[in-house]
Amino acid sequence: MDALFLGKMEGLMRSRISELRDTAVATSESRETVELDQQSIGRLSRMDALQQQAMANANQAMRAQEIVALQAALKRLQNDDYGYCMDCGEDIDPARLALAPTARKCLDCARG
Repeated sequence: MDALFLGKMEGLMRSRISELRDTAVATSESRETVELDQQSIGRLSRMDALQQQAMANANQAMRAQEIVALQAALKRLQNDDYGYCMDCGEDIDPARLALAPTARKCLDCARG
């Protein structure tokens, strides 16, 4: 793989990790425990607040998974294993990596 392309991919992955972490901090309030005070909000409002909290927690879990995948891709990049299919060992198309930097399989192997 071209060193310039690999450098660009590393920058994109590090930027995405930073963006995901910033979003986690910015949305931390929406994941806090919902107060169940009957006097301040009604039953439907509490249900809505609980649903929003659950969605915020699910989004945070997805962000955490993406960070783990990006960190694994960065580790592969540092170990000179990035861009090779884990099934067949062939190069993964750079266009595929540009769209999905954490891809571990070439398109043929991913299709099965």
